[in-house]
Amino acid sequence: MDSLLLMVTSLLIAYSHGLFVNLGTSTRCLPIPKGMALCYDIGYTEMRIPNILAHETMAEVIQQSSSWLPLLARECHPDARIFLCSLIAPVCLDRFIYPCHSLCIAVRNSCAPIMACYGYPWPEILNCNRFPTDDGMCISSISNKTASHRRTIPKASCRDCELEEMTSSKQILNTFCSHDFAVKIRISKRNTSFSQISDFQLNRKFEVLKHGPLLKTEIHSKLQHWLDLDATCVQNMTQGRNTGTFMIVGRIQNGKIVVNKVYLWQKRDRNLMHAVRKWKHYRCRSQY
Repeated sequence: MDSLLLMVTSLLIAYSHGLFVNLGTSTRCLPIPKGMALCYDIGYTEMRIPNILAHETMAEVIQQSSSWLPLLARECHPDARIFLCSLIAPVCLDRFIYPCHSLCIAVRNSCAPIMACYGYPWPEILNCNRFPTDDGMCISSISNKTASHRRTIPKASCRDCELEEMTSSKQILNTFCSHDFAVKIRISKRNTSFSQISDFQLNRKFEVLKHGPLLKTEIHSKLQHWLDLDATCVQNMTQGRNTGTFMIVGRIQNGKIVVNKVYLWQKRDRNLMHAVRKWKHYRCRSQY
């Protein structure tokens, strides 16, 4: 089942059991486990169970939270993780602290279009009208306070991370210029147990055409981390294949890899071969 479908399905299940946990329900504090990649190391160490979305066990929380990892990997909004964790792993205080209405609006406006690319609407359980206004007693946006220090990254689109077709060598070269990195990789599917996240592994041998801000010593680990989290992107690339070689192009956002363009590496694609050969001596235009 597609990871974004799992994400929406989990929310609909929670909604069918009631929008949020009953305020009179007894809760307990538990450590946020390392296996909960979405919220581990979020800035606090303990969370309340049941959570705001009425998940009653830690196993259920971990399972449901992993469904959101593909969306977060698309870097749709810098506060998306904070927003989701405030609901899934609420901080252990004397009462639940909800996300502010404005935080929900900001995350929804940036992330809903990415979900729409795959045919899923913003779920009703996250209807922003259900969250409190900014009165100092809710979780507000953090990115707005540091916006002046952030690098502007173009928003993802429905065409992001899909195999490019019928592209000229000139267009490919300009794409290399306008992005942070370009790397030729080979990936293969692991023979592992079922998982809600990507189960592809990166071959140790890869060719870096452009590494940008990436350190050469960290490229492999960051690429594998991207493979582990961005299941939607990998599914778009592989299209049912168990293995393949690709030229991936993208940007670095908040220290993470975001892949925007993917070219299937095949010898009959003369434009791609020509662009790669020419790249070493190609001079990018100044606007890039």
